[in-house]
Amino acid sequence: MKKSTPAMPLLVALALSGVAHASAISQTKGHFEDKFRQLDEALPTPNIYRSAAGEPGERYWQQKVDYDIDVNLDEKAKRLTATQTIHYKNNSPHTLKYLWLQLDQNIFKNDSIAERTATFGNELQSNPVTKHAKISLNQLRRQQFMDDTELGFVINNVKDGRGKPLKVTIVDTMMRVDLNEPLKSGKDLQFSMDFAFNIVEEDAVGARSGYEHFEKDGNDIFLLAQWFPRLTAYTDYEAWTNKAFLGSGEFTLEFGDYDVEITVPADHIVSATGELDNPKQVLSKTQRDRLAQAKTAKRPVFVVTEEEALENEKAGTDDTKTWRFKAKNVRDFAWASSRKFMWDAKGYQQGGDEQPLVMAMSFFPKEGGDLWKKYSTEAVIHTMEVYSRFSFDYPYPTAQSVNGPVGGMEYPMITFNGPRTKLQDDGSRTYSLAEKRFLIGVVIHEVGHIYFPMIVNSDERQWTWMDEGLNSFLDGVAGREWDPTIPWGVEPRDVAAYMKSEDQSPIMTQSDSVLHLGPNAYTKPAAALNILREVILGRELFDFAFKEYALRWKYKRPTPADFFRTMEEASGVDLDWFWRGWFYSTDHVDISLDKIYQLRLDTKNPDIDFGRLREFEKNKPISLFVKRNQEQGRALWIDKNQDITDFYDSNDQFTVTNEERNEYREFLSELKPWEKRTLERAVKEDKNYYVLKFSNVGGLVMPILLELTYQDGSKEERTIPAEIWRRNARNVSKLIITDKDKPLASVTVDPRWETADVDIENNHYPRRIIESRLELYKKKEREGKVYRDIMQDVKAELKPLEEKKDN
Repeated sequence: MKKSTPAMPLLVALALSGVAHASAISQTKGHFEDKFRQLDEALPTPNIYRSAAGEPGERYWQQKVDYDIDVNLDEKAKRLTATQTIHYKNNSPHTLKYLWLQLDQNIFKNDSIAERTATFGNELQSNPVTKHAKISLNQLRRQQFMDDTELGFVINNVKDGRGKPLKVTIVDTMMRVDLNEPLKSGKDLQFSMDFAFNIVEEDAVGARSGYEHFEKDGNDIFLLAQWFPRLTAYTDYEAWTNKAFLGSGEFTLEFGDYDVEITVPADHIVSATGELDNPKQVLSKTQRDRLAQAKTAKRPVFVVTEEEALENEKAGTDDTKTWRFKAKNVRDFAWASSRKFMWDAKGYQQGGDEQPLVMAMSFFPKEGGDLWKKYSTEAVIHTMEVYSRFSFDYPYPTAQSVNGPVGGMEYPMITFNGPRTKLQDDGSRTYSLAEKRFLIGVVIHEVGHIYFPMIVNSDERQWTWMDEGLNSFLDGVAGREWDPTIPWGVEPRDVAAYMKSEDQSPIMTQSDSVLHLGPNAYTKPAAALNILREVILGRELFDFAFKEYALRWKYKRPTPADFFRTMEEASGVDLDWFWRGWFYSTDHVDISLDKIYQLRLDTKNPDIDFGRLREFEKNKPISLFVKRNQEQGRALWIDKNQDITDFYDSNDQFTVTNEERNEYREFLSELKPWEKRTLERAVKEDKNYYVLKFSNVGGLVMPILLELTYQDGSKEERTIPAEIWRRNARNVSKLIITDKDKPLASVTVDPRWETADVDIENNHYPRRIIESRLELYKKKEREGKVYRDIMQDVKAELKPLEEKKDN
């Protein structure tokens, strides 16, 4: 939301208003399109809260919210009950009459906006009579679970700090709390509430949290996130960010301190945001000693061993334990609990003053197997090593990876990651190459999210790309520093096909309206930043500017404008054309090298130039008529009548006379000394001149990366900056000059596929032969019930039903 500027005299305001809006600039003649138009008209006006440099302004503010929560997990009922006390500090310049809270569990209610607006997808074709619609067993399972289970928050006893009831109004996934007294700027308040909800089965519903039940051993893994009513962010750019949770746009939250007591079955192991505050009450002395040993270990040490986890699996208990965790300056709190967990840990000695030691830890069941034992905690540490180079030292005491039913999700100090091993008939556990890559990749990605957006606190509800795109870019750096052969999906070539498609929306689209979240919010912005670093700015400028952005907005809430402005201000490069093309449009990159003209400099000396013209004429192919006459031996009239000749039989149109020589001498006499020296040098060097004609087929302006291949086999790379398109965004020509002994053989645009060009075939001149495959197939038999051999099929015996093994 664009904020108004401070009051100014009316005449000045009217004079400036015409400059501030896009409608003031109108191209009414010709076809000029300004791809380099500045973004000022699209970005919010800088103010005292956010500066034009992209950094927090002199009066930047944000709220602070502290939580004290006591929560109880009922494993049998799959239900969570809790009470919480919230301390809210109003750092805004405004007086607040009410507060808004997020009730994300309400998204699962049958009457939620998310459920009522869910579409059936693409299964239903245009003619469902001839092309039947389809519904999966997963979809039916989800619907049945939601029909059978009462979901969403139950909230009671909302009271202020003096115990007086507070009126609440629930609006879908939001709740307004009306204050008994207005909360003035700089003041704080305390209020409390009781809440409960039935935990969703994650495998059935497909949520970001929930429980997973293991039929074979009868145990569960609980992953709890979005599990407590949380204060909605109140910001300088939007006030209350009270947009309903629809599923794609994630979370916009305030920083604060947490003190959370978690009561679970006594044989459960708990992982949570923060540090364990009461290890003596929940861990044995042996386990505490192992945890201490892990601080300096070379490889992860098991705090809870596999043998202990297997023993816990054998029988449940009615006894409980309370685990207490404390976390400072975090924007959320999540936790996991299960008797199936083994737990390994390794200290990451990062140095520095803020947090010299970080405990990297993993919690996983036996189903994680050697895959988790070998790679999870090591991947956590690798992520911190790489991300800290691009931002800041990891500021929290723990970084955790937890295995459960969620494929990948992140919270402060804790991540949920899904890959597992597969149980084989001989009792061993194995995993595929894909599963190994998935684990390493998802751990890097989710732990990376602890930096973005858990610390650099962007608004996920509005702009998914600000955390997913930036994080995907960095996980691509970390991932390729782990193993570049793993397809990380962040290379420009990985987004080319999507950018060419018609079914897309600009990156700057609000999260819940994005057509394809993966390529739009992850791959495309990651590829864009990859191009910005490797092609446009170079690593030194990019890395400095990106780190400056991270440091400026550590523990603060940046907007897209803050990111764009910081990257420009810190790099010293105007990038408005880049943001406009990549983030505000659906243009794609397709730069075609249409033609190359080889030119030779005229010397103005007729004795040289006329000879060249004669040679040029001679090298033209003869006509088919003349060729066939020659083949038939048909004699020409002039050959049969050689006694009839004249001057022109021995002189052609390229014969030089003194008339031309005199003109040349007159030309030389009129040259200034420097002009004559320039001409003489050019004639002597006799360089090759080439005019390259490019067309911008895709519309997205980009630098033109050239590979020049010379006739001697040598190669040279040249880069033409994107600004070549500033006066004509559709067609440009470029003069290339080479030495006399270095004639060109061919030219290739973007030879290493670094710009996401969607058509690499028009990048070559001369055009190359396109290689592909011819796939052999066997003609299918006719399908349909009428074509079955029922006479034979009725003889088949009924096979016994086999139950699928628990993995």
